[in-house]
Amino acid sequence: MAGRVTVRRPVLRIREGAVDRRADTLAAEEPMEIRVDGRPLAVTMRTPGDDFDLAVGFLASEGVVRRAADVAAARYCAGTNDEGLNTYNVVDVSLAPGLAPPDPSTARNFYTTSSCGLCGKASLDAVGTRAHWSVADDEIALPPDLLAPLPERLRAAQRVFDRTGGLHAAGLFSATGELLRVAEDVGRHNAVDKVIGHAVRADLLPLRGTVLMVSSRASFELVQKAVMAGIPALAAVSAPSSLAVDLAEEHGLTLVGFLRGKSMNVYAGAHRVSVP
Repeated sequence: MAGRVTVRRPVLRIREGAVDRRADTLAAEEPMEIRVDGRPLAVTMRTPGDDFDLAVGFLASEGVVRRAADVAAARYCAGTNDEGLNTYNVVDVSLAPGLAPPDPSTARNFYTTSSCGLCGKASLDAVGTRAHWSVADDEIALPPDLLAPLPERLRAAQRVFDRTGGLHAAGLFSATGELLRVAEDVGRHNAVDKVIGHAVRADLLPLRGTVLMVSSRASFELVQKAVMAGIPALAAVSAPSSLAVDLAEEHGLTLVGFLRGKSMNVYAGAHRVSVP
């Protein structure tokens, strides 16, 4: 799978009047269909790699699974190219016996883009998935000096970004600023699902006392994913949306935007960000 994370393509380079042709490294983007017990649920555009984490994280974000025992198996299944070879672009997740299948209203019956994790919802009511845990009572303390270095630590862990310049990243940090897990993807929501899915499969939910750092803006969907995983704080290098702030306030999540060095805006949950 590692060999499919990037691809090489010819490019005409123009630099201050100098022209040459060479191969450039691009981040791979391929569709992945997520099935649950053999039934199609969603198709998302993603960067290959950590596909099982992505599928399980997606199901956790939808409230379908919350612990390792909820997932009986995750496997690649049918999906072949013109040569009859497996594309590894179809993942089937088998739920544990007795676990309720996804609500049909969450099915996404067409391709979602790599920048939108909520496109294709059959019903807006499905967005209001109820969280299994509350983050409002999480007592994590987030002094500015703890938050300030997180973007640089996340950036330093982006190995594929160094070669392509075209991937989002999501990093899970401890209450002391230790990087616990990082994932890269062309879709910011996919990167977050990969981080959460890994935690589900390791039986780590709820992720109390942690901070989710993203290399993008903070959208409603990312706040929802954090809440569903029991993460009490979300930090982003760019701006949040108004709906993201509303959802963060509703659930007691700390939301930090424009985190760049020692500068930051705290949009919700400011009680955790201790300042002099």
